[in-house]
Amino acid sequence: MTQLSKEIMDKIRVLQTNEITEYVVYSHLARRLKDEHNKEILLKIGLEELAHANIWKTYTKEDIKPKRLTILFYDILNVIFGYTFTLKIMEKGEDKANKYYDEISEVLPIAKKIAAEEEEHEKALIAMLDEERLQYVGSMVLGLNDALVELTGTIAGLSFALQNTKLVALSGLVTGISATLSMASSEFLSARSDGNANAMKSAFYTGIMYIVAVFLLVLPYLLLPEDAYLPALIIMLLVVLTIIFVFTFYISVAKDLPFKRRFWEMAIISFSVAGFAFIIGLVIKHFLGIDI
Repeated sequence: MTQLSKEIMDKIRVLQTNEITEYVVYSHLARRLKDEHNKEILLKIGLEELAHANIWKTYTKEDIKPKRLTILFYDILNVIFGYTFTLKIMEKGEDKANKYYDEISEVLPIAKKIAAEEEEHEKALIAMLDEERLQYVGSMVLGLNDALVELTGTIAGLSFALQNTKLVALSGLVTGISATLSMASSEFLSARSDGNANAMKSAFYTGIMYIVAVFLLVLPYLLLPEDAYLPALIIMLLVVLTIIFVFTFYISVAKDLPFKRRFWEMAIISFSVAGFAFIIGLVIKHFLGIDI
């Protein structure tokens, strides 16, 4: 066997650690799945990672342990965002590994073969995955967009009109819950009229995104004192920006869509409506002479 330098051996150890860690991650993801098709794909990818780790083990002669914190991180991502998002985040984090493969392949040609399998075969397998929640992205976007645009404007307007966090929270919750039921019902009827056999699931995803947005937007008003409507408004707008960022990032990664344009489009619409609602709230308060 060719005598390898310390630098190359260190890189091989890194790759072996990555491969054995990813084997455990894929096994954990597969264990949570009920769908046999997706489970079989993940287990197959995991076994390939294990095979690669064993190849590197023939050079290191070491039983290297997987990185437990990395496994925990991906487990948490899977619970929150699903396995498609988790796998694509894993893909995006492989730039350093690819560089190591290139460097090692100059000494060990087998590294080029392993890198090709990592690049092509795994992506092909991941493309075969069929995660249910991603089939309802349209419904999720509908629910979230409508909630953010409508509720941001409503709560902003009420903040200046009522100037009382508890009254704003009450009004926001009543409006939000009513709108959730309305949106979910409309999505159900629309999907049913289009012949969608899963109309109830479409309505569920629309409704769940809407109600989650409602409670997150109202939360600052529930937690802050009654006269702190301006701080509550500022926090609410920051929450809106955070929701838009997280959701847009999730969709862009899971569906391989551009991030920046979608983020700014959604943010500009939501904040424009909020700004317009500020003015309406002040105008209504002035002309009706309401002082609460």
